[in-house]
Amino acid sequence: MFDDWHRVRDGTVTWETFIKHRDRLYGQVHLALEDGTRCADNATAATCTGLLERYDNLWRFAETAPGLDPTNNAAERALRHAVIAQRSIISDWKQLSFGTQSDHGSRFVETLLTVLETCRQRDKNTFDFLTQAITAHFAGKKKPSLLARV
Repeated sequence: MFDDWHRVRDGTVTWETFIKHRDRLYGQVHLALEDGTRCADNATAATCTGLLERYDNLWRFAETAPGLDPTNNAAERALRHAVIAQRSIISDWKQLSFGTQSDHGSRFVETLLTVLETCRQRDKNTFDFLTQAITAHFAGKKKPSLLARV
């Protein structure tokens, strides 16, 4: 599937051909996962059950648009500099802030790093965006979005 997607991206396969391949694979993979739910290995059966519960989401990249990347590689690359920077100051950061003490705190740091990187990519002022978001939250108004307009 990913090979086909890369061929669409480089122009050697049409989107229409990709969709035909996707439709064929969609059914085959679904049947394989259904078989997997009956597997003697409980972990495998549970994984297959979980994948079937979100099955349509696995194929979202193939429904939305020809340019939507099916991997998170671009996001990983975009956040790499933030992770490296965080590692270089992690000891000082932990000493000053005691790190994160909960899952909620960890999610906050992840979200803030994502906002910082997205603002950087979209050439938006991070402080302005956060100010608008916090102000809107407390005023009960619509919050600003960083989603790309496709």
